[in-house]
Amino acid sequence: MSGPRLAANMLVGALIRQVQQAGGFATVVHRGDPTSGVILLQCLERGKPCGLFERVADGSGGYRIEPCGPSDHLDSPGIDSYIARRRRADPDLWLIELDVAQAERLAAAILR
Repeated sequence: MSGPRLAANMLVGALIRQVQQAGGFATVVHRGDPTSGVILLQCLERGKPCGLFERVADGSGGYRIEPCGPSDHLDSPGIDSYIARRRRADPDLWLIELDVAQAERLAAAILR
């Protein structure tokens, strides 16, 4: 049994503050369930797509960030279509856009 977990809205808030502190930009594109919504991260670096990631349980009581969506992360229509399908299937999903150097590493440190 795992211990208490932080609510999704608290994790998202901490992530946004950390990105801003690192000199980047972060915004909530779609607000999900405040307690337990899935968190998707659309990562950019200087406005250029560098990946789409999801926070997933790691099986040991923690979480990790894993790539998700189309294999070609530079294909904006493919990413947009994937996100639209995910949002239709899960309206409680959070979509966060991060534009900062090493977004995946920074997110992994906060969302573990």
